[in-house]
Amino acid sequence: MSTKPTTTDLEWTELDQRAVDTARVLAMDSVQKVGNGHPGTAMSLAPAAYTLFQKVMRHDPADADWTGRDRFVLSAGHSSLTLYIQLYLAGFGLELDDLKAFRTWGSKTPGHPEYGHTTGVETTTGPLGQGVANAVGMAMAARYERGLFDPKAPAGESPFDHFIYAIAGDGCLQEGISGEASSLAGHQKLGNLILLWDDNHISIEGDTETAISEDTMKRYEAYGWHVQRVEPKEDGDLDPQALFDAIQQAKAVTDKPSFIAMRSIIAWPAPNAQNTEAAHGSALGDEEVAATKRVLGFDPEQTFEVSDEVIAHTRKALDRGREAKAEWEKGFAAWRTADGERAATFDRIAAGELPKGWEEQLPVFETGKGVATRAASGKVLQALGAVIPELWGGSADLAGSNNTTIDKTSSFLPAGNPLPEADPYGRTIHFGIREHSMAAEMNGIALHGNTRIYGGTFLVFSDYMRNAVRLSALMHLPVTYVWTHDSVGLGEDGPTHQPVEHLASLRAIPGLNVVRPADANETAIAWREILKRYTKEFGKGAPHGLALTRQGVPTYERNEDAAKGGYVLFEAEGGAPEVILIGTGSEVQLAVEAREQLQAAGVATRVVSMPSVEWFEEQDQGYRDSVLPPSVKARVAVEAGIGLTWHRFVGDAGRIVSLEHFGASADAKVLFREFGFTADAVAQAARESIAAAQR
Repeated sequence: MSTKPTTTDLEWTELDQRAVDTARVLAMDSVQKVGNGHPGTAMSLAPAAYTLFQKVMRHDPADADWTGRDRFVLSAGHSSLTLYIQLYLAGFGLELDDLKAFRTWGSKTPGHPEYGHTTGVETTTGPLGQGVANAVGMAMAARYERGLFDPKAPAGESPFDHFIYAIAGDGCLQEGISGEASSLAGHQKLGNLILLWDDNHISIEGDTETAISEDTMKRYEAYGWHVQRVEPKEDGDLDPQALFDAIQQAKAVTDKPSFIAMRSIIAWPAPNAQNTEAAHGSALGDEEVAATKRVLGFDPEQTFEVSDEVIAHTRKALDRGREAKAEWEKGFAAWRTADGERAATFDRIAAGELPKGWEEQLPVFETGKGVATRAASGKVLQALGAVIPELWGGSADLAGSNNTTIDKTSSFLPAGNPLPEADPYGRTIHFGIREHSMAAEMNGIALHGNTRIYGGTFLVFSDYMRNAVRLSALMHLPVTYVWTHDSVGLGEDGPTHQPVEHLASLRAIPGLNVVRPADANETAIAWREILKRYTKEFGKGAPHGLALTRQGVPTYERNEDAAKGGYVLFEAEGGAPEVILIGTGSEVQLAVEAREQLQAAGVATRVVSMPSVEWFEEQDQGYRDSVLPPSVKARVAVEAGIGLTWHRFVGDAGRIVSLEHFGASADAKVLFREFGFTADAVAQAARESIAAAQR
């Protein structure tokens, strides 16, 4: 087979075309073997994916985590074979048997790409639109990383300069999250981001005319993107030359993200299945697969046919990757020699370590003084920001309420922004009123690596973020959600803004640690513990959600055991505890006041503060039993939300002081009184529990 280039600008040989057609055959066969999946998009996108992985992107299949690599995000995660087949062809570690095991138990090729499960997969995608926002976050992180390590290098000449590529489908662009993220990307002028749109006009319900008629390209122009359309070949197939040229033009536009529309025909060139909704999510069937193989010049009797010639050709990506990495390392070594201080910072961050002495900067708050935990969190962030340069973040337009401004003089905004604090490498991110994309962008930032990200909004708006939060837990990502206004205690804004079910529902997400500190000192310890858990010594990470008060709460003496998730805040006096009162957040003070009443009546009462159920349940049984002795059956949990979390902690004789309905618009003190969140109510619940335990 000829290896002579068939084009002048792009080296594209007959062997390249055979590799693309091989990808199409593998997509059909993989779905056909398991009996389910999404073959059509993988077939039509094969030229685009192959062009990216074999002709455009800088990567080393032998070192998939190389710092200098370009990133690829398949936002249309249902077309996972689009990615898996390229990882196989390029030599990232997948082999033919992995494609044969597609969507089966224990395989490296699950139905949707999973980060940390398959080498070369940069993010877990599946819910449509998430990948678009992940890619935006990666592009933001790349710019901030450059500012940390090499801010003065000319454009395109730093070892930290690279591109983020993403492929999105019609479904991704219909989801609101992609619009939120794309709007921010245009505003931020992320010239390192290139988004390819698979414009195939097909969704599960058929032609997209059933649901959408807007001009998507004009929409992206309005967002401030550089927009191009790539026309297909006359036969309807994607044109690698046209796509390659468009990507080169996109790379040259450094002050705008780039949007490339690719008109494709789903399942091309299947004689009967192409351009049908059935080809989106169903196996084509033996007859159609055989017919398509004949069209492509493959043996219809064979399955998973890959010639030695093709695989030898595509695995040359390993050689190119090794050469690209070696060339990059020359520039990286020169940078390291020229800027030893920043190189030392890079080494520390890359090793997953925090700067020496950082814990000494944590504030210690005066006991007795009333401080809102959101305010305490803000003071902690400002103190740590001075010594942890990789820590950055912001809010979904609620920074004044969330107290998430780490540096008032430095906003992450592009060159040309008129605000005086604008800095392309700034510390404070203005996500805008885009909670859902903020969470997914934070995932992208964390996935990119080399920075530590947080983002804030009201706890009730965590509902907007939930899908992305779930994915951060699924991927074990070190992202921190700062959720303030954590109960009816926020007051007059009323039930639309007062979280009731949110703490319990967030605790139900596997792998998400929810932390609701009782006071300012617990807040400082919580931030310290969260940051320590993001270091490599803790192994597999987890996202954290801080639930913080709007209203002031009493400050207690600092207790290091708060980092264990639950601890004895006040011990019973006069003997072993007869009853244990468990509280979180602003309700801990009610438990403390109730204890005073009970102790005065001769009832030995222990108060346990439990800022994090997840952290507490990580502790060994001995410690947990020392805090909640099994012999003490009389227990009361108090939290201004639904009581779902607490049944397993209080047991059959226990009582829960909770809120099982929506709130109302009134002053916080009035609401707590009217809804039964008083020391008297907690003390009465304790008496009832003691009586029940004695039966």
